[in-house]
Amino acid sequence: MLRIGLTGGIGSGKSTVAALFATRGVPVIDTDEIAHRLSQPGQAAFDEIVRDFGEGILDENRRIDRNRLRERVFNNDDERRRLETILHPHIRAAAQEKLAELSAPYCILVVPLLIESGFQDLTNRILVVDAHENMQIQRTAARSGMSEAEIRKIMSAQASRAQRLQKADDVIDNNSDRKKLEAEVERIHQWYLSLAATARKN
Repeated sequence: MLRIGLTGGIGSGKSTVAALFATRGVPVIDTDEIAHRLSQPGQAAFDEIVRDFGEGILDENRRIDRNRLRERVFNNDDERRRLETILHPHIRAAAQEKLAELSAPYCILVVPLLIESGFQDLTNRILVVDAHENMQIQRTAARSGMSEAEIRKIMSAQASRAQRLQKADDVIDNNSDRKKLEAEVERIHQWYLSLAATARKN
């Protein structure tokens, strides 16, 4: 099975693109969803995160307040790396487990920090959803209410647009409208089906 690593900067449209692949019957594994699940009470990473970051990151229901934790880690590189050290091994193990269960021509593994986190070895190809920085900021502000300064802080902790494009095997341009994006996804979908068919013959 061909494993496609889907990545892109904040506000580039990764979730929308992943959903468009899913509507075409492509299995999608989202590492953000895995991280969210692992950070729930009783799950693998919860106790480690609370032990390292303190109970100040918990909300009134004693769940991790993701906004509070995000504010802390994006304002402190050491704490961000500490959180990644806790989460990444758990995320990797869970993703590998899910990958092993799949049977399809190809699958999509959504990893926002694919290039930064060293998850490339789980994939055969890297697909980058690309958008101009001003478009990323506009979309993120619209959906989250964050200020431009907050968004730029997050962007500065991610690989640059140029670094992502340099690592990409394939690129989906998401600087236009939904119709254009759907056409881009369909084009890449057909390409991956043909690659998967060729790989099976060999």
